Amino acid sequence: MSAKILIVDDEKDIADLLEVYLKNDGYSVFKFYNGTEALQCIERTEVDLAILDVMLPDIEGFKLCSKIREKYFYPIIMLTAKIEDIDKITGLTIGADDYITKPFNPIEVMARVKTQLRRYLSYNGQNQIQTEKNDTVEYDIRGLIINKATHKCTLYGEELTLTPIEFSILWYLCERQEEVVSSEELFEAVWKDKFLNNNNTIMAHIGRLREKLHEPARKPKFIKTVWGVGYKIE
Repeated sequence: MSAKILIVDDEKDIADLLEVYLKNDGYSVFKFYNGTEALQCIERTEVDLAILDVMLPDIEGFKLCSKIREKYFYPIIMLTAKIEDIDKITGLTIGADDYITKPFNPIEVMARVKTQLRRYLSYNGQNQIQTEKNDTVEYDIRGLIINKATHKCTLYGEELTLTPIEFSILWYLCERQEEVVSSEELFEAVWKDKFLNNNNTIMAHIGRLREKLHEPARKPKFIKTVWGVGYKIE
């Protein structure tokens, strides 16, 4: 069964172009030029991934992303003509999984879609997660329990609602407990893409993870920042 992709972009040429590429790859596409109709679709249709433009005529893309995150955890890719880092960070901290700046190469978008879907569908049981013998499938770090087989994470018995990206970041850090992991290593391991020096994606997602872990800003208990080097879990 093909994955269902939601496209929301008021630039008709861009939305139509993405629809053509996605359908050629065998995906089912739900395309809208405004956020209101997209929200109605979301309520009645099961979606596997959303591609949202930031600048929409009725509902800002960031607000649409937040509303989706109130109920759903499928991947969200933001599209925008803005290039400022603050816009990128805003999208990531409210729950977006990836961010692409216009103009873009449609082939790159397809690659990002496939990467996000592969991770999301695996974690939701549509592709069985295989682990080698002796591979650890669960870590318990002072009350923070994360299980790769069930894709569940709890803190002091309370289940945390993590997106696939957030889960992957936390799992990678737990696998390397006590080691300092650079932003470059973490990005390339999770996103399977080349890290750029001005990329704030990791910082934004770490910030969101800390919020969910109820981490104090100055003295986090779990995810520590090693300034100028990277992050580690102790």
